[in-house]
Amino acid sequence: MKYDPIKRKLGKVFNSTPLLRKLFYRMLDMLLLRSWHIRKEIKLWEKTVAGPQDILDAGSGFGQYDYFLASRNKDWTIKGVDVKQEQIDDCNSFFNKAGLSNASFGLADLTKFSKPGKYDLIICVDVMEHIEEDEKVFGNFYRSLKKGGMLLVSTPSDQGGSDVHEHDHEHGEHDGKQSFIDEHVRDGYGIDEIKAKLARVGFQKSEVYYQYGTSGKLSWKLSMKYPVVMLNTTYLFFVLLPFYYLLTFPLSLVLNYFDVKGKHKTGTGIVAKAWK
Repeated sequence: MKYDPIKRKLGKVFNSTPLLRKLFYRMLDMLLLRSWHIRKEIKLWEKTVAGPQDILDAGSGFGQYDYFLASRNKDWTIKGVDVKQEQIDDCNSFFNKAGLSNASFGLADLTKFSKPGKYDLIICVDVMEHIEEDEKVFGNFYRSLKKGGMLLVSTPSDQGGSDVHEHDHEHGEHDGKQSFIDEHVRDGYGIDEIKAKLARVGFQKSEVYYQYGTSGKLSWKLSMKYPVVMLNTTYLFFVLLPFYYLLTFPLSLVLNYFDVKGKHKTGTGIVAKAWK
């Protein structure tokens, strides 16, 4: 199954007014567990810096994290880059309408994108699993950071982060057409693997931990996987979606909370931080 057709459908609905777009961002922040982890890490980073900051969102997509950053501090300058021109145009249009002049968006290929010594913080969320030349991109990130700058990455782990589990196949929960892996060039990263790749490009300090532990995996199934499966079956499910979330949303919030607060021996996602 693929996200993009559903993303386009949602985009048409929520892009009709700036108010609906902001509501969409708020929904994503609450539903997506990775957003909980990324916002937590941004808040921790914020405590270590002062004054104007230059931030890169490498793979900005809908602009969800750019909106969070631009709204949080007017002294921060945010640059979002993506490979899809339609998303760049869409984000520039919305942020202009929203009056957030400290964020802008441009087209870029991360394997070629490098701005030596430009950024204090680089965030990269759900991108690296789509890029074959990942070490080349990590190297570009390293060069683009200022001395002391931080890279923050969220990506699937090698513990089933692409929603591919042998036991799922054994229980008939998936066939090849229903796996999320068809959008990825790798299943996910191991903690030692991504640490080694970061070190090879120059990062001397890194911290990596699992997200989407037991509670997080259940939350993801309730809030994302099952709705996407049903929407891939029929778009008529859009009509039932509000009622579905009315039942599952409170439980998802509780599960997300426990995932963010806990430490996990394993998980289907990882968060990696590295400093130049």
